[in-house]
Amino acid sequence: MNMSTITVLGLGAMGSRMATRLLAAGHTVTVWNRTSQAAEALVNQGAAAAATPKSAVADAEFVISMVRDDAASRGVWLDEHSGALAGMAANSVAIESSTLTPGWVKTLGANMQQQDIAFLEAPVSGSRMQVDSGQLAYLLGGDPLVVERCVPVLKVMGSAFHHVGELGEGTVAKLATNALMAVQVAGLAEIVGLLKRSSADAHRVLAAMAGTSVWPAVAGYLSSSMLSENFAPQFPVALIEKDLGYVLQEMGSSQLAPTIDTAHGAFLRAIDEGLAESNMTSVVRLYTRP
Repeated sequence: MNMSTITVLGLGAMGSRMATRLLAAGHTVTVWNRTSQAAEALVNQGAAAAATPKSAVADAEFVISMVRDDAASRGVWLDEHSGALAGMAANSVAIESSTLTPGWVKTLGANMQQQDIAFLEAPVSGSRMQVDSGQLAYLLGGDPLVVERCVPVLKVMGSAFHHVGELGEGTVAKLATNALMAVQVAGLAEIVGLLKRSSADAHRVLAAMAGTSVWPAVAGYLSSSMLSENFAPQFPVALIEKDLGYVLQEMGSSQLAPTIDTAHGAFLRAIDEGLAESNMTSVVRLYTRP
């Protein structure tokens, strides 16, 4: 693979790990984060740090954004003073990997088109362990030619690439994926609560369930986290609650998604219980505390 000049905007748990992978692969990497301290470890690994998104992208062939929500994405790309879009070079590619709303992704794409900047929507399925091992699954939306151009870079971080359609459709796929995850987490948390309150051997019962056709692949990890109460964040409660809010916004009415709405309520309760930054599996505490 040819080495590229890449900018990573947003150095949270995922963005910082993406930058680390890109550096290890030999790419030239510039980073920016709202709080500059987050860049220090990456600078020690060989990255350059920039003061603004606009200055960070001046020489970049690829610009990857990984931020929290629509508002953060808008600021990173379109801020009138420091936004990245105004500083991007001709023939560069903007890659948005954040979990956003389809409407905002389409609006951002329109802004990119006005500036003749190629744009790829590239949200990911997977968390910290997957990016560390290069095993993210990408849900891609956009022009097939842009997909083809970007995949060699994204292969540093991912192992599966699903081009699901036009701009906005990658985000729909990501929100649907996270909604299914959230429903599974909330349901399994209630089941663990049931087992503990009935004085059953939760480990034995769940092991038996794992041998049936109803057991989803991810349930082993989820139940292990819940039973061991290992809630070190992989996917924090606050982020999955945000994503469910976006899903319900897209649906237009909670009555059209009552199961998702109920799961959303559970994660809101978990936030009220002080679990916002704990792993999503910590929602089990709603059902197992005395």
